[in-house]
Amino acid sequence: MTTSSTPQFIDVIVGSTNPVKINAAKNAIAQYFPSSTIRCQGMHAPSLVAEQPMTEAETKLGAINRARYCQQQAQTADFYVAMEGGVDQFDHGPATFAYMAIISNNTLSVGRSANLPLPQIIFDALENGEELGHVMDRLFNTENIKQKGGAIGLLTQGLATRESIYTQALVLAMTPFVNAELFNDSNH
Repeated sequence: MTTSSTPQFIDVIVGSTNPVKINAAKNAIAQYFPSSTIRCQGMHAPSLVAEQPMTEAETKLGAINRARYCQQQAQTADFYVAMEGGVDQFDHGPATFAYMAIISNNTLSVGRSANLPLPQIIFDALENGEELGHVMDRLFNTENIKQKGGAIGLLTQGLATRESIYTQALVLAMTPFVNAELFNDSNH
């Protein structure tokens, strides 16, 4: 699928019922296909990883598992999109990030967001079994922040949100689909 041929409708299945993730997928794909109607719906898709992924590898696997599940359950969409947020301890300290997985025509593209540095106190709570959204709700006295601006919104004073970061990462992950002739060139 390239931007030169613009279908009237583009069907997208998102591996989550979280409105933040559904909106991010719709917004990212709509940027590439502004004259198409994006029909985007979410569905529950198991990640098959921990509720709070604690490594890059586990986070990436969670996103891929969700996208593949969507493809198996609803085989009529143009794009199957999944996002998985996780944390890891890096040389420069703990951080949170998200992996994106997009499947179209049996091609998988994996993308990743930027790192958001996390205070050690938050990472320690996660290592003790808590989930990031719950820790943030407790520390900032918010409710269900993961379906709003997320930890990103709280820690950046609203300059970035979970949705804005997911949208950016999905725009990047879409590049193999809108440049298929470059990515499918067997001469490289």
